[in-house]
Amino acid sequence: MIKKKIMFISSSGGHLSELLQLKVMFEKYDYKIVTELVDSTKYLKNKYPHKVNYLIFGTKKNMITYPFILLINCFLSLFYFLLYRPQYIITTGAHTAGPMCCIGKIFRKKIIYIESFANRNVKSVTGSLIYKFADLFIVQWKDMLKLYPKAKYFGSIY
Repeated sequence: MIKKKIMFISSSGGHLSELLQLKVMFEKYDYKIVTELVDSTKYLKNKYPHKVNYLIFGTKKNMITYPFILLINCFLSLFYFLLYRPQYIITTGAHTAGPMCCIGKIFRKKIIYIESFANRNVKSVTGSLIYKFADLFIVQWKDMLKLYPKAKYFGSIY
């Protein structure tokens, strides 16, 4: 039986912590994890051998370098996408995931976006953009359905 290819992508920190709550899905699918390379994500290479790829860490706090890092990450995202060719892209955001979701949509892949648990009353920037074209948009708070009326509420992933 051929397993469906799924790419799990998020920025590091809380977004990655949420995404890794979905690790029960890893056995069922042929998966890859894409996140930012920072000290707190280096362990993933050992924990999930041959399943992890990294993007460059960038923050909007440094607006001089951020546009360049984002551009490089767009090219890296395209490279990882073409290398792996996932059928589904599942993400909890943030900025790191945006380019991959856009690339996936161009290639007619299914995009599943899970709005961060941290957002209870406010849309995230990445969520606001991806909401427009996601095949499935999930919120973790019922209140968020007011902001994203086409979203689905399934509760928390924690």
